[in-house]
Amino acid sequence: MLIDFFYTLRSAKLPVSVKEYLVLLEAMQADVVGPRNPDACSMDDFYFLARTALVKDEKHYDKFDRAFAAYFKGVEMIADFTKPIPADWLRREMERILSEEQKANAPKMDWDELMETLRKRLEEQKERHEGGSKWIGTGGTSPFGNSGQNPQGVRIGGKGGNKSGVKVWEQRAYRDYDDTQELGTRNIKVALRRLRKFAREGNEFELDLPDTIRSTAANAGWLDIKMIPERHNNVKVLLLMDVGGTMDEHIQRVEELFSAVKSEFKHLEFYYFHNCVYDFMWKNNRRRYAEKFPTWDIIRKYNKDYKLIFVGDATMSPYEILQPGGSVEYNNEEAGAEWLQRLTHAFPKYAWINPEPQGVWQYRQSISVIQQLMGQRMYPLTLKGLEDTMRLLSK
Repeated sequence: MLIDFFYTLRSAKLPVSVKEYLVLLEAMQADVVGPRNPDACSMDDFYFLARTALVKDEKHYDKFDRAFAAYFKGVEMIADFTKPIPADWLRREMERILSEEQKANAPKMDWDELMETLRKRLEEQKERHEGGSKWIGTGGTSPFGNSGQNPQGVRIGGKGGNKSGVKVWEQRAYRDYDDTQELGTRNIKVALRRLRKFAREGNEFELDLPDTIRSTAANAGWLDIKMIPERHNNVKVLLLMDVGGTMDEHIQRVEELFSAVKSEFKHLEFYYFHNCVYDFMWKNNRRRYAEKFPTWDIIRKYNKDYKLIFVGDATMSPYEILQPGGSVEYNNEEAGAEWLQRLTHAFPKYAWINPEPQGVWQYRQSISVIQQLMGQRMYPLTLKGLEDTMRLLSK
């Protein structure tokens, strides 16, 4: 059975050698896992043993997981389908389901018509509505409300989910990304190290072993210790991170990236934005309305030596990028595209890292717009994507 497993891994482009395969067989013969070892006889135990023996580089873990799952599919059931489905889950699903005809007939409006119609609805509506295609309410195909199906609407209250609202009529508080998050950051740090330019700085902290040996030999064997300043990565990074909304789905991965960036780059400056960059950003999400940093000031404060990195899923209405007043939170005087162009002109070394799976990019119009504004310098938040980003910024 395991010889076929070995060939499956090779077919998945994993650099697995015969020597590593023999190590796995030796471990199996020694009952490291298996029925004769009651403490380690599950499929999970075999998975970890096989990964330890066969995979020598953590960047191949994802390939190994997919190949392992493909080969052993059906060997062990993960989900328990014997438990009842909560009634509120079913009720929520029934509220969301609309026929294709209802979705196709959902009213669509341009920006000015949408805002003018919303103003009229607010004046006319006197009671709560659920479903339907006109009034402000929940479900249905109306352009106003939440939890419904409309390709171009204004979300008012409630929790989003269909990612089709062009404006959100509420003020929200976002959580700062945790820069102490360490789980899974090791591989990210390895990828970030491609962007390195070391310089000697500070006081004498490190032993200069070659110079110590040379000086000791020249001093007739008497120990002559030589010290040198510690080496630091001298690269300067300006990190701009999207927070809140659809980015909530990617919090853990962005926190891992943020933690790794803070540990790898001594000269790091970071700011938050929501969906698209406009005329101000912030450093603390709880005080983002009280402590705003004008984007013009950020552009003037940092010089062209800084590498500019955007982190965001670029998932929004195209209005938010191209239309003055398109922000979901306030009426911005200038379009987000204008500010993105100013930033990329001010910092020639720039890139956009997107945590959304690359396979869905082609289905999001806003992602296509951002890619064009970035000169196609958008990379996925994967190890390869980070390596490509660092390679670009190091040129």
